Amino acid sequence: MGETIKLKAKDGATISAYKASPSGKPKGGMVVCQEIFGVNHHIRNVADRFAAQGYLAIAPGLFDRVEPAVELGYSATDVPEGAAIRAKTRLDETLADVEVAVKAVASAGPVGIVGYCWGGTIAFAAACRVAGLKAAVGYYGGGIAGMLNEKPRVPVMLHFGEKDKHISMDDVSAIRKAFPSMPVHVYDADHGFNCDERGSYDKKSAELAMQRTLDFFAKHLS
Repeated sequence: MGETIKLKAKDGATISAYKASPSGKPKGGMVVCQEIFGVNHHIRNVADRFAAQGYLAIAPGLFDRVEPAVELGYSATDVPEGAAIRAKTRLDETLADVEVAVKAVASAGPVGIVGYCWGGTIAFAAACRVAGLKAAVGYYGGGIAGMLNEKPRVPVMLHFGEKDKHISMDDVSAIRKAFPSMPVHVYDADHGFNCDERGSYDKKSAELAMQRTLDFFAKHLS
């Protein structure tokens, strides 16, 4: 279902991306933004799942400018390694890479963006700054509370875990206060609850969040 392709951003930088195509005519495009672990097996699987739902999905390698082809797991040593690479990224360059990914799937129809962990923050930032999107969903994006002065251009939905030690409920409350009309869902789960390759995976929460996400995109990508 999937293949690795190359994308060239507007500043000339070339990155890799995983593209997953639906079996029939796509009903839209979907940009999948990675966690701090690269475009690894899990993120490719997420792209495949959106392709199975009818979207032409693409997961750009948002670490490629710093270190190409990063694929980390979820061990205790992988977390600091991923965090160190993420710390070297620049938001404007990352959003340029998101922008070229949006263009790469625009032929499929309306384009949405979904992101997890660091990618959740990137999805929110893209909703504010990147043209060509119709809707955005962010899962446990720890940087969103620091971007409350931004204004999303498109509808946004957010998911958080109540047991998340990285994102406080005070931050979630601040997001809700800043964007009272934005759907912000909180689950009885930890950070990373969507990832079925992590110890924090919560099946019930993941399935509910996915259904809400699919319904949200069905409403706005039409």
